Amino acid sequence: MIIRRKWVFLAVAAMLAISCKQPDENTVEFEELTLNKTVALTNDEDSPKCSISLKLLQATEANGHKAEVINNTVVENLFHMHDMSMTGAMERFTDNYVSTYKQTMLPLYKQDRNDSTKRAWYEYHYVISAEASQGNKQTVVYQATIDYYEGGARGTHLMRVMNFEAKTGRLLTLEDLFADGTENQLNNILLKALKEKTGYATLSELKEHNYLTSVDIYAPENFIIGDETVTFIYNPSEIAAYSEGSIELIIPYTSLDKLLKNSFTY
Repeated sequence: MIIRRKWVFLAVAAMLAISCKQPDENTVEFEELTLNKTVALTNDEDSPKCSISLKLLQATEANGHKAEVINNTVVENLFHMHDMSMTGAMERFTDNYVSTYKQTMLPLYKQDRNDSTKRAWYEYHYVISAEASQGNKQTVVYQATIDYYEGGARGTHLMRVMNFEAKTGRLLTLEDLFADGTENQLNNILLKALKEKTGYATLSELKEHNYLTSVDIYAPENFIIGDETVTFIYNPSEIAAYSEGSIELIIPYTSLDKLLKNSFTY
């Protein structure tokens, strides 16, 4: 069962407008949706289990059309589903995940059930936890942390960030921020930031320490638009060894001014 809890996110500009008793288009109201489900793999008392915990934020109908825009984008990005409500997507994802777990793992577990050293391989979990915050004066940042374990030596920990234009609910991409033809300049800025963050002065040193061994530096679609900076987020294994974890490169607008589109304001 999905549980709802309503709360309101207000950009600073919206708070100022409300204090003046003027309507503001930068107000975004969310409600929290939670779904928790645990299913045993077998009927045994000590059976391995699959646990799913989803805590998402849904823009409410009070936001008008932009609520639909925001919610559809979240569903598409987190569940790869289209034309589906957020509650429907949460329920379908959970049902599909549990069904796949039992169909795939039960035959294997029957072979391993007497080997206690392998039991942990069958303890699955999938957790999504979302939060929203103010980006700059015109944006809302939606961050979803995803953590799951599906057997093997380690689990997976990811972050998915979406920047929404508060007025319309439109998802902002790198193309909305940066002018055409600035990719190489942006990559150079990111490479410099990575060197400063790690303390390795050259690309060769970075590679020696398991950075950029199989990929060149790039601007990820995971980024946070802030008041004074843009934070670029790389999930584990994207530009460095898994052991390095997530990597954040915080770039001030003063370093990006010449690359930004005239239409983008911060």
